[in-house]
Amino acid sequence: MNGLVLGGTYALLGIGLTLIFGLMNVVNFAHGEFYTLGAYAGFAAIVVAGLPFLAAIPVAILVGIVLGALCERVLLRPLRGESIDSVMLVMIGLWIAMQNAELLGWGGVAKSIAHPFPTAPIVVGHFGIAPLRLFVFVAAIVLIVAAHLVIHRTKLGRAMRATFQDADTAALMGVRIGRIHTATFALGSGLAAAAGALLGPVFLVYPSMGDLASLKAFSVVILGGLGNVAGATFGGLLLGVAEELGAGYISSGYRDAVGFVIIILVLLFRPSGLFARTERIG
Repeated sequence: MNGLVLGGTYALLGIGLTLIFGLMNVVNFAHGEFYTLGAYAGFAAIVVAGLPFLAAIPVAILVGIVLGALCERVLLRPLRGESIDSVMLVMIGLWIAMQNAELLGWGGVAKSIAHPFPTAPIVVGHFGIAPLRLFVFVAAIVLIVAAHLVIHRTKLGRAMRATFQDADTAALMGVRIGRIHTATFALGSGLAAAAGALLGPVFLVYPSMGDLASLKAFSVVILGGLGNVAGATFGGLLLGVAEELGAGYISSGYRDAVGFVIIILVLLFRPSGLFARTERIG
C-alpha cells in the first residue's frame, strides 16, 4: 500500500510534467520546485494563516496554479519560438531562484507539517496502513481523476489536446494558443504543488526536497511515454510500487536505485515508454 501512496503522488508529478512537455515542448527543470512550493504553501497555510489541514491542501494547489501561470506569462511567453536551449536555461534559472528563495524565506532547517490523523495504523487482515497515508492515496486518486476529466471532458481539455496534436491548425480554428500554454503550465504546476502538499505531512519539508522529486517526475514520463497522460498515471504507480518492493526485499537504501534501474532498462529496450502509443494524443 505504501507503494501505491508514493505512486499516486509520482503520477501527479508525471502528469503535470508530461502535459507541459507534450504541449509546450518545454523541459521544465523547475517542476520539482513547484512540488516544494506546494509543501511550504501547505505549511504556511496551517502555521501562519491558521487554516485547518484539509483547507491547506487546496490553498497549496491554488498557489502552485497562480505562480505557474505567472511564470509562463513572464518567462516563457517571450521565448516562444526561441530555441529549446534558451528555454532550458531559463527553466534551470527558475529552479535555482525558487530553491534559494525557499531557503532564504524558510531557512535550511527541515519542518514537519501537523495533521489531524491518528498515528495508530488501520489494520485489515495482515495489512496495516497509517490513516494519513490512506488519505494521501485517496486524495491523489481524486486529483488524478479530476485531471483526466479536465483533459478529456472539458472545452479547455479539447483545446489542449488540439494544440498538442497540431498547434497551427488549432490556432486557425480559433484556439488561443497563448492562453492554452498558460493554462497548461498552471495546471502542471498545480498538480506538482498538490503532490508536495500531500507528501509534506508524510515526510519533512526542506528547500531541496524538489531535486529528487524532479528526477521522479522525469522517470515517470520516461516510463509512460512523452505526452501520454494515462501512461504517466500508470508509470507513477508502477514506479512507486517497484521502489517499495525493492526497499522491502532488498534494502531501504536501494529504494531510489530500483526505480532508476527500471528506467535504464526501459530506455534500453523500449525508449518510447512502456505505454507509448503509435500516435500520442495526450
